[in-house]
Amino acid sequence: MLLVIVAVFGLAVGSFLNVVIHRVPRGESVVHPGSHCPACGHAVRRRHNVPVLGWLLLRGRCTDCGVRISLRYPLVEAGTAALFVAVAARFGWSWELPGYLYLAAVAIALALIDLDVMRLPDRIVLPSYAVALALLVPVALVDGDPAAPVRGLIAAVLLWVLYRILGFFQMGGGDIKLAPLLGFYLGWLGWSAVAVGAFAGFLLGGVAGMVLLATRLATRKSRIPFGPYMLAGAFLAIFAAAPISTWYAHLISI
Repeated sequence: MLLVIVAVFGLAVGSFLNVVIHRVPRGESVVHPGSHCPACGHAVRRRHNVPVLGWLLLRGRCTDCGVRISLRYPLVEAGTAALFVAVAARFGWSWELPGYLYLAAVAIALALIDLDVMRLPDRIVLPSYAVALALLVPVALVDGDPAAPVRGLIAAVLLWVLYRILGFFQMGGGDIKLAPLLGFYLGWLGWSAVAVGAFAGFLLGGVAGMVLLATRLATRKSRIPFGPYMLAGAFLAIFAAAPISTWYAHLISI
């Protein structure tokens, strides 16, 4: 039942994220006006605003002007639902679940915006600190685990220092602002999650960079957004920090 509820909720959130991804980089309101075709400006009918199904009913075209609607819209909706289900399966019926669902939604929006415009907007990143604290800190009071928020704050500071140092070597300002947020979420789970998440971000970014260079889709002078790899590394740690750290410990002990 939890996974079904979260999947439906994820579809609805994914529909809203499409608005966020399109409008926030342009400095537009995510509330007004309502959903409309970017080409002709006509409002989207309610029956066509149903996540995924609406795109299928329209056959990927605006009903008014016929312009193509990107396949990314239903993919964002379905992808958000899938990530929400994975997070719910990881945390179950717990007080931590809302906090990590919020991180999942923010991660999808930030990753796609960074890929589109090479920015991690303050408009999304900075308020997320307050939301994370509001959603997770009370959990420590309910669970009687004051070490979790303390560990999260320490991890946030450590990752901020790390990325601040890397900022002298052309690390983006948005990445520096995002790092403490991810540090807090990872530190909440434990130090193995912090280590795996931080390392995985650099590993995934390095591998992607080499692939882009090898396929000549980028050159050594090309700017490559790092935010998506930071976020991917964080979620890899959220889902698999324990087995990864156990495997690594066994590897170095051989």
